[in-house]
Amino acid sequence: MSEFPVGLRVIQNSCTPIKILIADDSETVRRGIRHVLSTQTEIAIVGEAASYAQTIQMACDLEPHVVVLDLHMPDETYFPPPQLKSFLNRGSQILAISVWDDEYSRESAESIGAAVFLDTMNLTNTLIPTILQLCQKRAAAA
Repeated sequence: MSEFPVGLRVIQNSCTPIKILIADDSETVRRGIRHVLSTQTEIAIVGEAASYAQTIQMACDLEPHVVVLDLHMPDETYFPPPQLKSFLNRGSQILAISVWDDEYSRESAESIGAAVFLDTMNLTNTLIPTILQLCQKRAAAA
């Protein structure tokens, strides 16, 4: 069972500035991402979603700074890239992830307006530096 039930709004560290929404249909992947991010006091996991529909709803409700988004979830055919882009880019940066590091996944990430694409298999080494870099760029642009 997930420490953060899917669809439930949860704030891990409410005093931290970087709000993260984890969106992946795999409980194992969400748990791994949660574990990696839990080591950082400047990161707050505000919620988890297991579908695009949940991700869109939670992104609108929670206004995360970063959405860690699995590109391949069961309901992906119901949400065309322009719709995802319009809902998720409202103040959030999309960090797209996929177990398939191929041209199709990279094009999908680009079509939804992802700031970056990461291979799910390398998240342990790349996730935290990428999130911190995205937020530094955002702060510098503001």
